[in-house]
Amino acid sequence: MLSVGDKIPALKIPVQQGTSQLPADEMYDLGETDGKWKILFYWPKDFTFVCPTEIVGYGELKDDFADRDAVLIGASTDTSHVHFAWRRSDEQLANADFPWLADNSKKLAEALGILNEEEGVAYRATFIIDPDNVIQHVTVNGLNVGRNPTETLRVLDALQTDELCPCNWTEGEEVLKPAAA
Repeated sequence: MLSVGDKIPALKIPVQQGTSQLPADEMYDLGETDGKWKILFYWPKDFTFVCPTEIVGYGELKDDFADRDAVLIGASTDTSHVHFAWRRSDEQLANADFPWLADNSKKLAEALGILNEEEGVAYRATFIIDPDNVIQHVTVNGLNVGRNPTETLRVLDALQTDELCPCNWTEGEEVLKPAAA
């Protein structure tokens, strides 16, 4: 599995966004840096039970991530048409207005090392990627346990301080300052 310090693979992956029109072979270029942080989070499969709670949770924080110069990118191993159908079937998912990667070829999930071979889907993995496309944080959950999007935002805040941040540090709190020798 790729980890902290590794570069995110510079792949172009099919993407689906919005509910106004059918997918038309749009691609998302992960090699683009745009000088922004990326929050890439995978869920196992569309039309399931835990996944929409995470997608909605991340979607509710989209503006908070944007305030920190971070783009939110969701992904699963479903097709763009399945993403489109799922978004159209659920108003909360339709409101989760950020790119959904359609990694049905499983190229990116395999490159990241997060593919559950037995189930043929990706684990619940979250990657915080810096503006140079270097992974700075990774968490991976099993298939049955959802994540905490607020914790992802907290870790992003800590990473962006470029300081020593203690356990449970939150934005606005003091960072650690080593004593001078």
